[in-house]
Amino acid sequence: MVAEQGGPEDQKPQSDEARSAFAPPEGVGKSATPSEDDHPTSEFAIPAGLTPEPPGTGSGSGSGSGSGSDTIGSAFAPPRTHGARQSPPAFTPAHGIPMVQLTKEAPWQDRMRTMLRMPVAERPAPEPVQKPDEAGPAVPRVLDLTLRIGELLLAGGEGAEDVEAAMFAVTRSYGLDRCEPTVTFTLLSISHQPSLVDDPVTASRTVRRRGTDYTRLAAVFRLVDDITTEDVEVSLEEAYRRLAEIRRNRHPYPGWVLTLAGGGLAGAASVLVGGNALVFVVAAAGAMLGDRLAWLFAGRGMPEFYQFVVAAMPPAAIGVALTLTHSTGIRPSAVITGGLFALLPGRALVAGVQDGLTGYYITAAARLLEVMYFFIAIVTGVLLVLYLGVQLGAQLNPEERFVAHDRPVVQILASMALCFAFAILLQQERSTVLAVTLNGGVAWVIYGAMARTAGISPVAATAVAAGLVGLFGQLFSRYRYTSSLPFITAAIGPLLPGSATYFGLLGVAQNELDRGLASLSTAVATALAIAIGVNLGSEISRLFMRVPGAVGGANRRAAKRTRGF
Repeated sequence: MVAEQGGPEDQKPQSDEARSAFAPPEGVGKSATPSEDDHPTSEFAIPAGLTPEPPGTGSGSGSGSGSGSDTIGSAFAPPRTHGARQSPPAFTPAHGIPMVQLTKEAPWQDRMRTMLRMPVAERPAPEPVQKPDEAGPAVPRVLDLTLRIGELLLAGGEGAEDVEAAMFAVTRSYGLDRCEPTVTFTLLSISHQPSLVDDPVTASRTVRRRGTDYTRLAAVFRLVDDITTEDVEVSLEEAYRRLAEIRRNRHPYPGWVLTLAGGGLAGAASVLVGGNALVFVVAAAGAMLGDRLAWLFAGRGMPEFYQFVVAAMPPAAIGVALTLTHSTGIRPSAVITGGLFALLPGRALVAGVQDGLTGYYITAAARLLEVMYFFIAIVTGVLLVLYLGVQLGAQLNPEERFVAHDRPVVQILASMALCFAFAILLQQERSTVLAVTLNGGVAWVIYGAMARTAGISPVAATAVAAGLVGLFGQLFSRYRYTSSLPFITAAIGPLLPGSATYFGLLGVAQNELDRGLASLSTAVATALAIAIGVNLGSEISRLFMRVPGAVGGANRRAAKRTRGF
């Protein structure tokens, strides 16, 4: 039997190799602490021998006895004031988080804008539209392409939110998740984090030069639309090639056509404020002379501030000269006002206010500061000439602003001619010129009916007319799947406060500060009414249309901020 063999004398002692160095020596009882390797514990477990302090007992200021005992409590014990009723709510609500599904029938601008206004944790995973290589998307090249597209859009005057939406659309179409584009006045950056444990990849690009070419802007929008469309295959090489063609393309109108368009804009504006055919010719000549001087300064590398100063001087000088020569049949105020219409920075003003209303306050502040500098340049050029004319004895009549101009047919035609010339100056596509001209004519009809016929405040009438411009411009852009700027910017031309600006400057030149500042305040209020009206009209168009969002008809998210927090 095995039990009968192997007595105590037959058992051999174990060698040192057979005994673990961490085994307890002989004679140590079972009360010894077991090895952590055999019995692993959590680092958040309460240490052995430490008893948690029960609620309602303890030491310190919160104890009932107030004895200040040295009883030790656990750091992991719940506080004495903790209770089930005071517990914070769970991160996930009981009904769950609604699933977000973006309708592919909506324009990519609406889909990407909805994504940007959504918390990062709630954004759906991207569905790559353009199929990358087997190795995955080339992250540096996709980011570089995105920045180049954003640069062209921002340089063309597009709003910051629309630029971010376009950049976001490009990255998602090529399969990059967790991308965050950021746009300021002259700087674009984008960050991509492959996963929560990988380092982010960040790239940036600076906009060195800005110009107005809505034909190039429309071409960039078509490129983004093709990239975001499943039926059109646009590889990275193809996108780079098309982007290079967009950059190399010449402007649709030569320089002499732009100069004639500037003269036509000033002439139409002079007729709009009461001028005749002779005033049209004189105002056009002054505006074209100012445009050529501005081109001369630009060729010499002078800053844009001085270009606006010299461009504002010829129309004012011609008006003062007509006053000194006592020319009959020509209104000097109409000549000067027409020249100012061609210089007022309405495009930058609308873009600045739009960025502010959508929550991009840094970009909005920079754009509005640029508008202020341009306005100061115009004021400086006109004031220099007006002050010189007053010293020479020119009798400029500030009461001409109160003269009524009841020529509705002529003024409607003049407003449409102004919009047509403005569209040429903005280098718009020929297919959009007719639409923006009609949009401007409708805006002037609404303004005239409210301000002249109904006797409503001109500022309120301007806001309503600008709202319709924004509404119709947004509808046109949805129909064409392009930017709304080509259908809006030129249409607000007849609403710009040219006459209020001139008479305000005249009051300052004649040392009548109260009247001058009041007129300038009216000009500023009118300009803000235009910008806010255009933005409100665009938002109203989105309010009554189907916008991509959560299943179940969730409300459309606000832009960036809600009630300040």
